[in-house]
Amino acid sequence: MRNDNSNPPDLKQRTRTFAIRIIRLYASLPKSTEAQVLGKQLLRAGTSVGAQYAEAQRAKSNKDLITKIEGSLQELEEVLYWIDLLTEMNLGNPETLAALNKETNELLAIFVTIVRRVKANR
Repeated sequence: MRNDNSNPPDLKQRTRTFAIRIIRLYASLPKSTEAQVLGKQLLRAGTSVGAQYAEAQRAKSNKDLITKIEGSLQELEEVLYWIDLLTEMNLGNPETLAALNKETNELLAIFVTIVRRVKANR
């Protein structure tokens, strides 16, 4: 799929791509105990974001939607934490970690905006 500013992917595809990037990062980490422990935490949180968003698409109410989107927000905050630890410990490719950190912050901003808009429209 082409990804440029003229035709940005929808959020479902973007969170899926995010999960794939997290999986690839995990696969590239050193096989040391500390890298694997941190990586597995990152893997769990990073792949949960899209799953939570998919659940939000089937929300039965605005309250349910907000709850599920806030679940994605919690996972994204956790992703930032694990990326920060991996970066600080020099585990993983610095450019890959920086790019994932940027994408995580962008997704956080999008999800916060969704929650704010839904709350404002109640």
